[in-house]
Amino acid sequence: MTRPTNSIVFVHGAWMTARSWDNFLPPFEAAGYTVHVPTWPGLDGLSAAEINKAPPAGLGSLRIGQIVDHYADFIRTLPEPPVLIGHSFGGLIVQLLLDRGLGAAGIALDPAPIGGVPAGWRALLSAFPILARWNGWNRPYALDLGEFAAKFANAAPAGQQAEAHRSVVIPTPGRIFYQAAFMLGTWISPKRRNVPLLVTGGERDNLVTPFMSRLTYLQQKRSPARTDYRLFKGRSHFLTAEPGWEEVAATSVAWLDTVLGTTADRPLRAAA
Repeated sequence: MTRPTNSIVFVHGAWMTARSWDNFLPPFEAAGYTVHVPTWPGLDGLSAAEINKAPPAGLGSLRIGQIVDHYADFIRTLPEPPVLIGHSFGGLIVQLLLDRGLGAAGIALDPAPIGGVPAGWRALLSAFPILARWNGWNRPYALDLGEFAAKFANAAPAGQQAEAHRSVVIPTPGRIFYQAAFMLGTWISPKRRNVPLLVTGGERDNLVTPFMSRLTYLQQKRSPARTDYRLFKGRSHFLTAEPGWEEVAATSVAWLDTVLGTTADRPLRAAA
C-alpha cells in the first residue's frame, strides 16, 4: 500500500512542551510515518525546567498568528505536505494551517475553539483566572499542580499528574486566551478545506468541553472534504498521555489509514 504522504507534524498545545508527545509517537512511527515535533516560537531547545525557571522574553504576548506562521515556515521545508496532528491550542493551529492550504490531512484532538465556537460554562470557569489578571494580555500564565490536576489532567492518576507537571508543564502565553475568548485571529473558512479532518472530544474535558469540540466539528462539516468526530469516554484534556491514550493513538492511526490509504487501481478518496 502507498499513501500520499508519510510525514506527520505534531503541534503541542498550551502549557505543554513538545516532549508531551513522547509516549504518543511510537504508534505512528510503527505505522511507517516520519514524525516531526517542532515547538512553539522561542521554546526550541529548552527543557520544561529551564522555561519554568526563566520564561523566554515575549512569551506572554505571543500571538496565535505568530505560532501559525512558525509552523507554516517549518512545513514548507518538508519534501511533501504532511499530516497535521494537534492537541488543544495545537488543534486550533492545525485548523488554521489547513485553512492556509497546508497539510495532507488533519487531526484536532480536543481543539481550542475556532472563531464562531462559544465556550461553555466549564471552559469559562477554567479560563477566568487567566483572563481576569491585570495585564494578562502580555503575561505568561502558569498552572500550579492543583490547577493542572483539576482542569487539564483530571482523569489521570495523581502520580502521573505530579510527574507531568514536573516534566512537561510550562507557562503559556496569556494573549492566546484573550484571542480565543474574543475570537481574534481564530476564524477559518471550512469551505476552503479540501483535505480530511478528524475532530475529537473528551467526555471529562474541563478546558475544551464536548459541547465545544462538537460545535467545532459541526462548523467544519461545511467543508466539501471528509470531516469526522470521535468522543472518547472518560477522558480529560490530557487524553494523549493519561491512561487510555493508546486508544486515542490507535483511533488516529486507523483513521489516517482510511482517509490516506490508496492502491494503484483505487485512488485516494479525499471527500465524502
